[in-house]
Amino acid sequence: MSDLQVLGCSLGAALAFMTVVWILSLLVRNASIVDTFWGVGFNALAWITYLLAGQATLRGAVMLGLVALWGARLAIHVGLRNWGRGEDWRYRKWRDEAGRSFWWRSYFKVFLLQGVVMTIVALPLTLGISAAGSFSLGPLEYAGLSIWWIGFAFETIGDGQLRRFKRDPENAGEVMDRGLWRYTRHPNYFGESLVWWGFFLIAASTPLGAWTVFGPALITFLLVRVSGVRMLEAGMKDRKPAYADYIRRTSAFIPWPPRRRSEPRQSA
Repeated sequence: MSDLQVLGCSLGAALAFMTVVWILSLLVRNASIVDTFWGVGFNALAWITYLLAGQATLRGAVMLGLVALWGARLAIHVGLRNWGRGEDWRYRKWRDEAGRSFWWRSYFKVFLLQGVVMTIVALPLTLGISAAGSFSLGPLEYAGLSIWWIGFAFETIGDGQLRRFKRDPENAGEVMDRGLWRYTRHPNYFGESLVWWGFFLIAASTPLGAWTVFGPALITFLLVRVSGVRMLEAGMKDRKPAYADYIRRTSAFIPWPPRRRSEPRQSA
């Protein structure tokens, strides 16, 4: 199967997967289930690519294992976080704006759009798994593995620290600025970005590996400029007055030693 055919099958599989999730969202009247199924979708694409490729390589086996671990953790984390909370405010807003037409508009605005994004982000997986190769790894693959594990650790530890922070009633209304959150305002997003840059390096030695850079580049852009940092922080200053100082002293994305806290001015 040619690389073009692999990409076509990947896009078709992503859109079919999202169509099934869309139908499920109509049944439960909750479009935000798409967030829970996001990680599951990448596992589906990876396995479909592996089966279509019809060849086994160590690179492919490694990537299948890594995406299974990442996808399962993310699905469990998001699923437990959203359980019993109803539809996310983003989708509720779109539902209110669209009215009765939301049921079909959500198919294009939420589900098919995410299917296309998933296909692009998954480029390192689809082209890396389908490429021929020997049953061994080279320097780029090992570099990618190292970066992937660093990213996975940031994402997992960051989510765990925030979850424990929110469970403590004494932290209600407070800003999480401990652990990894002391060095970056979004260690989980930074970690997810590194995961995909790791996948890119693992796939980089394949014939079309350089073209897979669009995958990690897109997810990093979305996390920083669209659905991640920017959207999450849009109203944080109003809800948490101390967040403005947290922004001043803490890196938004890439971990960096924090600046000193602002000290209140002394009246004369």
